[in-house]
Amino acid sequence: MADKLKILIIAGGLTHERDVSIRSGRRVANLLRQFDHTVEVCDLNSQLLPTLAEFEPDLVWPLMHGSVGEDGSVQDMIELAGYPYVGSRAEACVLASMKPTAKALVKKSDMDTPEWVSLTQSLFRQVGAPAVIAAIVEALDFPLVVKPSNGGSALGLSKVNSEDELRSAMVDAFAYGDTVMVETFIPGREVAVSIVEDEDGPRVLPPVEIATDDGRYDYDARYNTGRSEFFVPARLSEEELDRVSELALSVHDTLGLRDLSRIDMIVDEAGQPWFIDANVVPGMTDTSLFPLSAEADSSFEDLLHQIALRAAARD
Repeated sequence: MADKLKILIIAGGLTHERDVSIRSGRRVANLLRQFDHTVEVCDLNSQLLPTLAEFEPDLVWPLMHGSVGEDGSVQDMIELAGYPYVGSRAEACVLASMKPTAKALVKKSDMDTPEWVSLTQSLFRQVGAPAVIAAIVEALDFPLVVKPSNGGSALGLSKVNSEDELRSAMVDAFAYGDTVMVETFIPGREVAVSIVEDEDGPRVLPPVEIATDDGRYDYDARYNTGRSEFFVPARLSEEELDRVSELALSVHDTLGLRDLSRIDMIVDEAGQPWFIDANVVPGMTDTSLFPLSAEADSSFEDLLHQIALRAAARD
């Protein structure tokens, strides 16, 4: 295989994370062009399949964030079109993108994840919101975290400390999807562990610890400078580092992920990591966590180059 590739990056689309996706796509394209690859960026629209047929890429790199970008739909379409691509296969994307499903698989494999319930808008309508809210309050202790069951960038995520706050948070989360997850809040340090696969298999990049001005790593804190402080590598002891690395690699393997991923977790006061979320299409913007890990390891652009070469050479 030639070292110079024709690469088509898919970014944008109509998800809530469109702007972040476009920023990720443009950045990856610019960095890959430094290696003399021919790179085009295409939106997820009616011109995508004609563009694929005309451009005939050696490799497709889906950089869609949230819903259709990470639920396996785009990956299935690329496979139907017959092109190699970067990232996890569709079946793994389905498992990872649905947070309750990912948590259930992780828990079944004896890994720690906060207790949770998953609720649909249909259930609220049929049973009645007051009854469902009362059942949540009875079963789970405050504080709680409310979030859409899929999607990323912390859109629709809230930490709540009372029944009134819970009601409001449920409404906010349902604006981003038909299913909402309510999860027990675990106090501790938020740590993101990025994984990349090379010739020796999956390996952990230096973990990133996130500290925000108000303890909430929400959408604004993720993509607007000044709200968050990042520590790379995370301020972990050797024992804690071993624990988070083991958890991240185990989740990556359990969910059947490929090429790259980012596993988000909370490290509690006892140094125990708790699985929160798995990202099959990590953000690649200048404030995203995967690039921070890559730069602490070696070179972000070199890592992207090697990911592209390996994916294009895959049978």
